[in-house]
Amino acid sequence: MQLPKHYVLAVYKDTGVRQYRGNPFIEALPPILTVEQVGLSLKGNVQIEASDRLAGQKARMHMVVSLLDDYFQPLSQHIQLEERIAMMIRRGYVGRNLSDGSLNRRLQEGYELIKAGGIKSATFSSEKTTARSMSLIGISGSGKSSSLKRVLETYPQVIYHESANFIQLTYLKVECPSDGDLESLCLNFFSAVDAILGTDYERRYAKQRLSVPKMLALMRQTATNRAIGVLVIDEIQRLSQVRSGGKEQMLEFFVELVNQVGVPVVLVGTPKARPIFELELQSGRRSAGIGSIYWETIPQKMKTKEGVQDHPNWKNFSNNLWKYQWLLYGNEPLTDEVRDCWYDLSQGVLDIVVKLFVLAQLRAIATKRERITAAILKSVYEQELKPVHPMLAAIRSGNPDLIIKYSDLRVIDIERRLLELGELILSSSQKKEQDAFGGNQEAARLYNLMLQLDEQYDPELLIPLIKRLFKEQPELKTVHMLPVLSEWYSEQKASHPKKEKAIANKISRNEWRTLGGEDLRYIFSESEGSGMYAAIQRRGLIFNLEDWAVGT
Repeated sequence: MQLPKHYVLAVYKDTGVRQYRGNPFIEALPPILTVEQVGLSLKGNVQIEASDRLAGQKARMHMVVSLLDDYFQPLSQHIQLEERIAMMIRRGYVGRNLSDGSLNRRLQEGYELIKAGGIKSATFSSEKTTARSMSLIGISGSGKSSSLKRVLETYPQVIYHESANFIQLTYLKVECPSDGDLESLCLNFFSAVDAILGTDYERRYAKQRLSVPKMLALMRQTATNRAIGVLVIDEIQRLSQVRSGGKEQMLEFFVELVNQVGVPVVLVGTPKARPIFELELQSGRRSAGIGSIYWETIPQKMKTKEGVQDHPNWKNFSNNLWKYQWLLYGNEPLTDEVRDCWYDLSQGVLDIVVKLFVLAQLRAIATKRERITAAILKSVYEQELKPVHPMLAAIRSGNPDLIIKYSDLRVIDIERRLLELGELILSSSQKKEQDAFGGNQEAARLYNLMLQLDEQYDPELLIPLIKRLFKEQPELKTVHMLPVLSEWYSEQKASHPKKEKAIANKISRNEWRTLGGEDLRYIFSESEGSGMYAAIQRRGLIFNLEDWAVGT
């Protein structure tokens, strides 16, 4: 048997749970994590230092965009999801033990089921299954798929039991095909197994045009043969009720999937798939499940004895994300005005919260305002997030029917918008360089090359030297210019140490918004016509003489 490319050799350790003792599939898994360990395992890894805010526009653009992939802040709902998945995987293996013969019995049953044509009424006794199902429902962007991915990645997907020459697949994730039917979903299962193990199940079964019951029987045999720990079926709202025979038939399929395939199943979808699960509740067929999780958006406020306050989840999430700014004024505190605006525009949808934050930073760099304000958030929302406006409006309205109708809208073309903002930043940077060298592109390229070799070069010294080099020795090739420039720079720096000089503080009115937050010109620029007095009063900068006089 050929081993897949990515696997770990099984190392067995007692879990401390009596029911799991002696089961190689469970004892080869990572230890059961504490809440603190779960938080550390799921948390994203974003690298940032205060000096990064002084880097060039282009470098900062790359740092900001990295947030989309690297940032993840575990919340209580993520901890709950990890606990359920951990329990489902381990409980699902209780009925399948490599060392006590129960796995072989399941293989034999599966074989007989296939020989009987996948019909449930085959005349052999059924081993009691310990598999359970769970549904995870939430609007698009609530973090269902990304959270599940992080939870599943706390397990090695392929474990090789060398003593038994057996491959264990701890989890398998399958996506429902767009506008697909149940047969296509079954084939996607085999395709996913092939992608991990290098097998050819899909090719073998696709050309046979098998019925759904027959395919379920084959899925059961494959799941048992590869000891799949949990099967995740994502985007179930894509399944066409018409092509699948209606809600009843779809529910019947999922019940059969859990009962026949015999592995824990997690069904993931948007509220559009909710009618299927509501039907399950109505029919009382919940014996195979351990419940549903419905992920709401993060609430903004909560009632306490002291009154209405910011919800801790929203406050902690926004405070933590706010630290990851690569703007010159990125260390300014998060004001209530910006926090409230941020929530109103994103409605607490995690994906929108992060994308809005990333796009606002890029916009702040491109416009040289170098800080996130409520005005920048609003402009990004209006111009970059139009595709999800109906969904966010539905959430604001609180109308369940509207929420279901628009629950699967996505921020499409986000990569294109990031590129466009990036080009705006790049063109601004390039224009600045071209102005410095009078349109001499070779000189601009040489300037960038020198900075790439050593970021410590002072542009105030370097730019005049490059101009002089092109004036005195224009015939030199770039490779020969580099040592000359390096030598001139060292001489210049040694003979003319940089002198502190007074900088004329002449800034045009249009640039006042790029100044520091305590600068009165900046405060006036943000007054939006209300006047200077009102602007500084809102910031609490006016001494209240009357209160002082009465001693309050």
